[in-house]
Amino acid sequence: MAPCPSTPSTTRFPPLSRSVRSQRRTSDLKRRGPRREPKRRFVLFCEGARTEPAYFNAIKRSCGSTLIAVEIVGAAGVPMTIAKKAIEEAKRRRRKRDSFEEDDEIWAVFDRDQHPDFKNAVKQCEQHDIGVARSDPCFELWLILHERDYGRPCDRREVQRELERLHPEYDGGGSKTPDCDDMVRRVEEAEKRAEAQLHLREEEDAPFGNPSTTVFRLTRAIRDADERAKP
Repeated sequence: MAPCPSTPSTTRFPPLSRSVRSQRRTSDLKRRGPRREPKRRFVLFCEGARTEPAYFNAIKRSCGSTLIAVEIVGAAGVPMTIAKKAIEEAKRRRRKRDSFEEDDEIWAVFDRDQHPDFKNAVKQCEQHDIGVARSDPCFELWLILHERDYGRPCDRREVQRELERLHPEYDGGGSKTPDCDDMVRRVEEAEKRAEAQLHLREEEDAPFGNPSTTVFRLTRAIRDADERAKP
């Protein structure tokens, strides 16, 4: 009598222990690496039609993992006008619940110069969670700090002349802007100088004093967002 064919047996393995499953999950996470954050959008309201856009476009090229939009307010770009425009835009975006625009950062970039309501414009922005990148006397002070310290009180024209000396391609009275792509390579040095300069003004009990700038807070925020969003 022929033997009956044997039925293939199914090998059963014991279930994985909780510790092994945990080790596998941890290993998977290590292989995937840390999750990156989505690109953050910065919407900047500026009064300058040339220098500020040229600079922040250079920052955009340098920080490719962020989104930067520059809105020019125009000839009427006094600080209060810029503040109102920025606040209106922030309110519009924040009304869009569950929208990617809700988390956009809105910044007002303006000069003290001889403009009225400068401090009130700063206050209005801060009350509405608008970032403020202010300069006294003007934005060109921030650009000078990429090259050297600048501590003496000055007016707009003095600052522009100094920037012309440091960057001969710049023309404060014309249509030529400095080489911002070269300049932003030294942005961290400018941030340190600007922060130290502002600290001196605060020690003098004159946080809005001349010279001072808070543009470094904006560039740091952009660079930090850029690092967090990189693969």
